Amino acid sequence: MAAPLLELSSVGKDYAKNDTKASRVRLVLDLLRGRGASNVFGAGKSTLLKIVAGVITPTRGTVAVAGRVGALLELGSGFHPEYSGLDNIDLAGALLGLSPGEIDAKRESIVAFADIGDHINDPIKHYSSGMVVRLGFAVATALTPDVLITDEVLAVGDESFQKKCIAWMEAYLSDGGTLLFCSHSMYHIQKLCRSALWVKDGRVEQYGAAADVCQAYLAYHEEKSAVSKRLTGIQDPRAAAAAGYYAIKLFEITPGGSIPERSALVATGEAYSPDGRPPVILIGIVRADGTPVYGVATDMDNVAPRKTSNDCYAFEIEFPSLPLLPGKYFIRMHVLDPEGVRMFDTLEKPLVVTGTAREFGLIRIEHRWRVADALHTTASRTTSVL
Repeated sequence: MAAPLLELSSVGKDYAKNDTKASRVRLVLDLLRGRGASNVFGAGKSTLLKIVAGVITPTRGTVAVAGRVGALLELGSGFHPEYSGLDNIDLAGALLGLSPGEIDAKRESIVAFADIGDHINDPIKHYSSGMVVRLGFAVATALTPDVLITDEVLAVGDESFQKKCIAWMEAYLSDGGTLLFCSHSMYHIQKLCRSALWVKDGRVEQYGAAADVCQAYLAYHEEKSAVSKRLTGIQDPRAAAAAGYYAIKLFEITPGGSIPERSALVATGEAYSPDGRPPVILIGIVRADGTPVYGVATDMDNVAPRKTSNDCYAFEIEFPSLPLLPGKYFIRMHVLDPEGVRMFDTLEKPLVVTGTAREFGLIRIEHRWRVADALHTTASRTTSVL
């Protein structure tokens, strides 16, 4: 088995907290005594990438790198402001380990990629931030490393530059390159990466297929930002029913937990009635952040739950093929009075829909692409509604 390109073991980086005069004095004393800083905080993902790139050393742990590493971290940070763009290409190339002959051979392609026109002859100090980023990316991509490290590089520059970056990365990957990509853009992660690592509070939260990790990450933040509290139903349904309230006795979804895209789902339940009349049952689907997706009630379809005893009514509803996009949802059961006016009780069950789709929104809408050339047959695909 071939050795891994990157191997990290128990890596960590600490930075001293020096927010007061006393803490700064304590740091000096700790260093003079040969001890590490006693008041520290841990570093994050960007620092981890710098450790892998060899820009900084870890406080603890080991890093093994097999192959040539290129880093697109702080584009243009090493440029000399008084030098022209051309001069900075030579300077940056030398710092990256390129020989004069290699720099000469790559200079034309670097200038073409940067696409800043005659400004290539101007001092860097007169460049806009976008021009500096263009030149920085152009220089960095001239290396063709075994491992390319990027940190939110696609969040800078205009749209045309971002498209050029993505096209270059896709070509790099197709030629056998390895990309270590740090980003909060789930779209770009799923587009460029096969595997993903979710780091939360300095620890690994989840690792696996990019689509699965991205879905878990989005679901976490959707729940975190939800304003509605989680619903647990009335704790004592019989007491509630005796007091004149309609209440949930039982609610289940099958299958529960996690299902693939386009799966069937069956919801079953039972409700108490205080007066022997059949209540209205409403089944709703919401995204993890509380966004409503769909809802349907028994009285909308002119059906009624079946009577199982003097004070209990049961129901079952099937969704043959849920059109939900991958993500986390909640299936809710609501019990209303027979008139469908007052809501008395609510209970919900979590549901995770898995899959590799990258469409936006909540559900799929069937559609067919048509192109100008009649000889081309387009496959039926799906899209989402926002």
